[in-house]
Amino acid sequence: MEINNPSTDAVDDAENVGFLRNWADKIGNQMIDAFVLTALFVLGGTVVWSAVFAYMEMMTQSYGTISDILLLFIYLELGAMVGIYFKSGRIPAQFLLFIAITVLTRMLTSITVVEMSDTRILVIVCAILLLCVAVFVLRYTETRLGETTKDYWLS
Repeated sequence: MEINNPSTDAVDDAENVGFLRNWADKIGNQMIDAFVLTALFVLGGTVVWSAVFAYMEMMTQSYGTISDILLLFIYLELGAMVGIYFKSGRIPAQFLLFIAITVLTRMLTSITVVEMSDTRILVIVCAILLLCVAVFVLRYTETRLGETTKDYWLS
């Protein structure tokens, strides 16, 4: 006849729950990693595909406007951001600010400035200035606090 010790059964149950939780965490983390990698490949492919077609459109026109060139810079920054995330596992906030600055600059150049109201031009220019100040603050605090990041896309 076997006697069950309630305290031993509780310990075994706790160990089983701990094992299941660890196993579920590992599987969940692997699924998240797989999703992120798949999404990055899709995003990177979409950026390259869009940039190629934008470039092909410029070539059919035999010229590129400043707006077209800024669009290619936006694609470049998006591609660099995806590449940095692949290498470092993080997205620098500065790249998002650079993209926003380029988009606002493209907005100023794509529409004839004469057609814009003075208020709209002033708001866009102030937004660009504010974003530039934000980049400066991020760079300053990064160097001041000693946490410098390597620009992977330059190496």
